[in-house]
Amino acid sequence: MSVTINDVEHVASLARLELSDAEKERFTEHLNAILKYAEKLNELDTETVAPTSHVLPLRNVMREDEARPSWPLEDVLANAPEEEDGQFRVPAVLE
Repeated sequence: MSVTINDVEHVASLARLELSDAEKERFTEHLNAILKYAEKLNELDTETVAPTSHVLPLRNVMREDEARPSWPLEDVLANAPEEEDGQFRVPAVLE
């Protein structure tokens, strides 16, 4: 498959881009070079490679949740600017 100047003009039109003739030539060459490189990948033997969604193995780096007792309410509210009935008092955001 190869990209033509008509293809570049069509994509530029869809993207609402105005390209000069020199830019159209340059983008045609660049896109064809990219496609040529991608064709090389088709030459690789991937029969023995298992399909994966990532190149590297993934592992969860988060620790497991474990239930623990909460901090004492007095310690939690010690630095609160305002407190009311054992809760943080904040400015109203709705009228």
